[in-house]
Amino acid sequence: MQVSVEKTSELSRKMTVSVPEEVLQEKMAARLKLLAREVKMHGFRPGKVPQHIIKKIYGDRVLAEITEDLIKTTYHEALQEQNLKPIGDQNIQPLRGTEGFQYTAEFDVYPEIPLETVGQIEVSRPIAAVQEADVDGVIENMRLQKKHWRIVSHPSKEHDHVKISFSCVVEGENVSDGKVSNYSVVCGAKQMIPGFEENLIGLKVGDNKKFELPFPEKYGNEKLAGKVGEFEVDVISVEESVLPEIDGAFIKSWGIDGSVDDFREAIKSKLERDLERVLREKLRSAVLNALYEKFQIAVPNFLVNRDIEMMMKAYTETLKEQKQDVSNILREPFESRAKRRVALGLILNKVVHDNNMQADDAELRSTIEDMVKDRENPEDAVKWHYADENRLEDVRQMILDGRAVDWLITQVKISDVPISFSDAMNTQGQGI
Repeated sequence: MQVSVEKTSELSRKMTVSVPEEVLQEKMAARLKLLAREVKMHGFRPGKVPQHIIKKIYGDRVLAEITEDLIKTTYHEALQEQNLKPIGDQNIQPLRGTEGFQYTAEFDVYPEIPLETVGQIEVSRPIAAVQEADVDGVIENMRLQKKHWRIVSHPSKEHDHVKISFSCVVEGENVSDGKVSNYSVVCGAKQMIPGFEENLIGLKVGDNKKFELPFPEKYGNEKLAGKVGEFEVDVISVEESVLPEIDGAFIKSWGIDGSVDDFREAIKSKLERDLERVLREKLRSAVLNALYEKFQIAVPNFLVNRDIEMMMKAYTETLKEQKQDVSNILREPFESRAKRRVALGLILNKVVHDNNMQADDAELRSTIEDMVKDRENPEDAVKWHYADENRLEDVRQMILDGRAVDWLITQVKISDVPISFSDAMNTQGQGI
């Protein structure tokens, strides 16, 4: 057997396999001899039909069977000899009119990934710590979530809740169906058109105010967009927010027993756990981004197209669940993300393979149980994963990807960059 390989593009190969004529003839003779023992033909005793007659009648069929067998037996041997790993569809075509037997196989291969250069990659690692001011901010937000409203007699101010009746006239036409009654507005919440809430500040119960405001150019109602509205407002009530005191009742309402110090410590511990998770994800994302920039590898179209189809299918199912139109979903928006996902997946798989990383059954089980521990029925969720081998493989791959990223973190050059807690929590990195 002779094998030659032609590189037709960066990832495409054309392999030609040649089997000598004598091998083909030997196999033909053996197959025809065996067939002659089985063929029954009028005028001849069983097993006595001449070879030339057998060859004339069955030769083409036997040749087709032998060439099919030769492809099966030589193809993988040729790939191993040339150290090739095809990906996706393989186009195999016999060559006619040649000495012996020849066929070509066209396929794509995995790109070369030079992991030995990983140590040249430089990555910035954000670091942060939870400060007492961060705890204060969280507690203030918790107080805001449990605020209540109290009716006041003084004029309204920023963040007050104002109940009004109002009408609006545009170009002489009342566009508010007369007057809108008992309409609630929180000053500064930006729920009304620009300028409306500002006009409510300083008003008290019983006040009447008229003012003009333009509707935004991109207002939802095209009939009103860009036009000036003449508003008339009557104030029904004004309420200010009242925040609860940080006392035992407030602390207990959040499921915590203990003193104010215990409350603050519980919040700080939670923030530190969240911060650790976010910073770890940011470092992971920074490494992946740096890898993607470093290794500008060509990605097999087969894998990219498969990933695009998977993302489009998931997106389509989501839209259907939301009862939205799915007829105009375009392929292009998914392409760049698919190429990135495939490229990073190949790099991580290379790390896993070269380092012989494994995820055993015990780790797989532990990971799944941790993933579903907050579900309503975690045991059912575990069974759901184990009911499908593909789901298990997805979790196993997730474990190995994480292990590969951990390995990469130990190889790249890392420099620490201090950031604030709020910056750390408000900006998320990009994963695979």
